[in-house]
Amino acid sequence: MKRSLFDYLIISLKGIAMGAADVVPGVSGGTIAFISGIYEELIETINKISFNTLKILRNEGLKAAWQSINGNFLLSLFIGMLISILSLARMVKWLLENKPILLWAFFFGLVLASVIFIAKQIKEWNAAVIFMLIAGSALGYYITILPPMSSTSSSSLFMFLAGSLAVCAMILPGISGGFILLLLGAYKPALDALNDKDFKTIFLLAGGAIVGLLTFSRLLKWMFDRYKNATLAILTGFVIGSLNKVWPWKDVLQSEMINGKLKILKEKSISPFNYEGDNQLMFAVLFAVIGFLVIIALERSATKQKDIEV
Repeated sequence: MKRSLFDYLIISLKGIAMGAADVVPGVSGGTIAFISGIYEELIETINKISFNTLKILRNEGLKAAWQSINGNFLLSLFIGMLISILSLARMVKWLLENKPILLWAFFFGLVLASVIFIAKQIKEWNAAVIFMLIAGSALGYYITILPPMSSTSSSSLFMFLAGSLAVCAMILPGISGGFILLLLGAYKPALDALNDKDFKTIFLLAGGAIVGLLTFSRLLKWMFDRYKNATLAILTGFVIGSLNKVWPWKDVLQSEMINGKLKILKEKSISPFNYEGDNQLMFAVLFAVIGFLVIIALERSATKQKDIEV
């Protein structure tokens, strides 16, 4: 596919959106990729990276190897993601601590619209597809109610494995890589590493992410090639189940002080009318609507882009 410089700029902007989503522990960058029309190309491109790439590099040179893995696409996307993650980490941390209801409301609207978009991609509904949808929803919901592990472990092997598991979630619509890090107890160490420029920890997370990405993407491609409708149904279910995580109003059931900061270990979703304190309902609804409209805009943009390419 021949692309212009402007096309690659748009891909970088989509990467920025993906990176922003992945910083928040509850929203998936894979959802953004799916909605913006680059999800299947991303999975196919990642799968092109293999030992065969090294053979092409040795026999035909760097240019041929770069073209074989759709290098310009990957570079544009990951530059956008890196810019977003490094620049937004502090802002997202501040919002989570000071404006959590409004932040979660925005992402609730975003994820809710994502359910509609991904479900529209299912071409044929039958009993098996409905079962996959229900199973995916149940699994997605179950993941959101798991209590996080202790964050005391930050060994090199632990951070490497955390990066591997988190990146699998990052490329799944509905499951957040940040949320997986939170469940593993690695979210705070990861954020601290980004804010403190701890390159050793960043390198370990990135190394684990590369291994996890190359492994998991092959499974996803195999599922898309052979069972596309069922796979889409599972992904739609994951997104539905993840709505519990991004519900703005929570009742804290268990918490403890870790490193001088209060850490929430267990919580449940409640009605905004049962929320103790200012529920910010009007502003929360407004931000949820904005999040919903962002997804609609992304979908229309992706549709127009496909029409232009055809």
